[in-house]
Amino acid sequence: MLTAPHRHLPIKQLLVCCAAIVMLTMGVRHGFGLWLQPITQAHGWLREDFSIALAVQNLVWGVTGIFSGMLADRFGAFRVVVGCALVYALGLVGMAFTDTPVMFSLTAGVLIGIAQAGTTYSVIYGVLGRNVPADRRAWVLGVTASAGSFGQFALMPLESWLINTLGWQLALVWLAAAVLMVVPLALALREPQIGRSGSTQSQQTIWEALREAFGYRSFQLLMAGYFVCGFQVMFIGVHIPSYVKDNGLDPQVASFALALIGLFNIFGTYTAGSLAQRLPKHKILSGIYFARALGIGVFLIAPPSPMSVYLFAAYMGLLWLSTVPVTTASVAQIFGVAHLSMLGGFIFFSHQVGSFIGIWLGGWLHDRTGNYDLAWYLAILLGVLAGLVNLPVNENPIRRTQKAIA
Repeated sequence: MLTAPHRHLPIKQLLVCCAAIVMLTMGVRHGFGLWLQPITQAHGWLREDFSIALAVQNLVWGVTGIFSGMLADRFGAFRVVVGCALVYALGLVGMAFTDTPVMFSLTAGVLIGIAQAGTTYSVIYGVLGRNVPADRRAWVLGVTASAGSFGQFALMPLESWLINTLGWQLALVWLAAAVLMVVPLALALREPQIGRSGSTQSQQTIWEALREAFGYRSFQLLMAGYFVCGFQVMFIGVHIPSYVKDNGLDPQVASFALALIGLFNIFGTYTAGSLAQRLPKHKILSGIYFARALGIGVFLIAPPSPMSVYLFAAYMGLLWLSTVPVTTASVAQIFGVAHLSMLGGFIFFSHQVGSFIGIWLGGWLHDRTGNYDLAWYLAILLGVLAGLVNLPVNENPIRRTQKAIA
């Protein structure tokens, strides 16, 4: 059956609004490590209590990201983004005023995890993938990921200033108000034809698409690599403020370090997205993971100092989210874009399982050994393994029977 041509959203409008949404939602998210010590000290909790809540957040984000991706593929990103932005604000307010570890896990963990699933990469990348030509897709994904990094760079010092000036509770309330700016930005994501007979939806059903993807070895390898990505970035992002303080450095060093990660990741993700238009994506991913393992090893050998922390942050920033546009572009190239948000959600679920383990295990190991050494060594080992598993990925478009062709 012939279908009417799909009307694409204007690329400039889409890119600006998607970048702004990711900049805000990821900028807020990357600063949660700044609240670890204020909240645990105010309530008399262990670091593990805080770590569990953020670990739950990442796991819930991964699980619900699958379903938010399905909804966005079927009904469009607009409704999903707006609903989850409201939940995001509610979760931040809940973080500020809950006083037990269980309630903190429900607000900072469950609510914000659900919110992030619908306001960050999987859903945003899905709408971009459907509306951007293949020859510009990886570049656009890189630009959007760079915006998330700029949010980290711009908002990290602001969040630190809010905590020091207004206190950690009011700082969270102000962030909740800021997140509501996502709602008007989401108006640009309304796709008038998606989910209708004239859309670009594939003739594949959801279950056919899932059987195809999970039966394909390269998809499995991409998931394995993304698990490691989640472990590394969330262990570092959440625990480096405490690691810095444990080594006798000023806590402000960690704030600047996290900001530097965001600053250098602007260039790293943009470069990765641009290179993915011209070079084999699996080789780019392997190089990123090997380089992370090397950087962590050098950081542990170097004597702790503000300069060593800043150099490590800048180096890791170049590699921080550079896997995101390359991995998503690989999935789109292999399977097409009709189910991109859903398949991206499954890939990201693997990332978030790694995030859960990285956050929780970092806190657990610290509380039992008194340091983060074992967690750092594990991050190095996983980086090497991720580099190896990405080498055999086949990123050529999958060959389908006629029934499954869009």
